[in-house]
Parts: sequence; C-alpha cells; structure tokens
Amino acid sequence: MKTLSFVFIRLGIGISMFGHGLVRIPKLNEFSSGMVSRFSESFLPGQVVLPFSLILPFLELLIGLLLILGWKTRLTGISGAILMLFLMFGTSMIENWGALPSQMIHLLFFVLVYEFHQVNTLALDRINAPSN
Repeated sequence: MKTLSFVFIRLGIGISMFGHGLVRIPKLNEFSSGMVSRFSESFLPGQVVLPFSLILPFLELLIGLLLILGWKTRLTGISGAILMLFLMFGTSMIENWGALPSQMIHLLFFVLVYEFHQVNTLALDRINAPSN
C-alpha cells in the first residue's frame, strides 16, 4: 500500500470517528436516552446498554483523535475494529439493517489501519521510529 493512500485512509476513518464523538458528547443524555429506548425491545438489558451508550461517544472521540494524530495507530486499529463488532452486534439485535453497511465499511477501514500500520507516515508514530 502506498504511504499517502494509508494517510488518507487513517485520516478518513479518524475524522469520521472523531466527528461521531464530537457531536454526541454535548448532547450525551439525549443520545444515551435514545439508544436505551431503541434497545428496550431487544434482549440486551438496559444495565448493559446504558453504560455503553454513555461511554461510546468518548471512545469514538478518542479513537478518532488517535487516528488523526497517527499515534498508537496499530492498537487504535484493533480497538476501532472491536468497537465496530460490538456496534454491529447491537445493530443486529434491534434489526437496524440500514446501519450495518456503514459499520461494515468502518470495520474494513479499521482492519486496513491495523494491517498496514507499518507504512504510516505524517504521524506521531513516526517520531523516533526506525527508518526503513
């Protein structure tokens, strides 16, 4: 993979995640209430949905920021992929099939970030990194 292509992938998924968190945090209670309401008919208990809905925007913001900065890129790729799998599971439990394609695309980009992190450039990971 070309290094500039990787930068665009890393920044694209980073901006998406950062944006998700950034717009949700100021309206955290609304976001959380809506999520708990949507999951009320699923088998997932509210005691699981509520804390997840409260922490999700902060995870999105952090993952996005780390990717934008290019810091801990490999670990962030893994973390983002795991988060997407949790979201995909929840989305399936409430039969929100329209949201799955977007989550699958995010998952793919996180896998690419993880898989090709060694070509990461324009990133904090490159500071003091051995040159190839």
